[in-house]
Amino acid sequence: MHSYLKTIGFSGISTVRDQDQLIGEVLRGYDFKKVAMDEHHQLFAQISKEYAPDMGITVCGIYDEENLFHMEYYYPYYMGSQITSYQQVVIEKQAATESYAGACDDIRVGTTLIFYLINAGDYLAVQKHNLLDEQRMSVSLSGLSDSGLILLPLEKDRAQQERDEKKSQKLNSLYNAAANGDQDAIESLTMEDIDAYTMIARRIQHEDVYTIVDSYFMPYGLECDFYNVMGEITECCLVRNRSTEEQIWKLSILTNGIPLDICINEKDLTGEPMAGRRFKGTVWLQGMVNF
Repeated sequence: MHSYLKTIGFSGISTVRDQDQLIGEVLRGYDFKKVAMDEHHQLFAQISKEYAPDMGITVCGIYDEENLFHMEYYYPYYMGSQITSYQQVVIEKQAATESYAGACDDIRVGTTLIFYLINAGDYLAVQKHNLLDEQRMSVSLSGLSDSGLILLPLEKDRAQQERDEKKSQKLNSLYNAAANGDQDAIESLTMEDIDAYTMIARRIQHEDVYTIVDSYFMPYGLECDFYNVMGEITECCLVRNRSTEEQIWKLSILTNGIPLDICINEKDLTGEPMAGRRFKGTVWLQGMVNF
């Protein structure tokens, strides 16, 4: 079983028979289909069925010479509605299957964001015509979470919010300059790190860590596209899986200045989401490159 089926409302899928029935349902009554030629000159197909707004199941496979479909793999998906990044994107084929991973460097996180590409068919179609270099690409990232926690917000006045915004803009400028080899910017960032370490060491003695750190975005575990995130909820709504009637939370959060859309089964979320509160949890990062 795919471990993230429960995220989009299929927590009752527990046997191979249940899984096969679900895949058959997708193939018989799909909502979207994308066919493109892969690098082996085979017809690669992505067949998707939506079970709740912006989320569902995609079955991928190959059409043979007799136009028969052979499934290779499937996965649950959730399409983000926000533009996360305009940074340059690198896309690489994964070794085991005709699936792809994307990567982009974002100075707001300070690390390379690696995500599972959910519109591989679009990528193959653009790649076939050698149009990638001509495309201005943006990325809409989304996360499927199998466990999460709602935290209360930090109390900040208007002046403190303005100071934080100015500091964030200053750091982004320094990161850009450092990436271009500016030695003064590198030294300034080193001093910022030392000051931050000193401040945390002082405050951690009498404060909870979540009153000091209001958001983070960092790799989690051994898988390259799994992350531990915390961020402020900007929007939230509860939707229903049309097949199982299970309820799923759709959360838009802002973490390290990055907008990210997350979905999580209501059963797996502790606390009541609300705009202004914070979400903390682990996510499987997916991405749709907007060619």
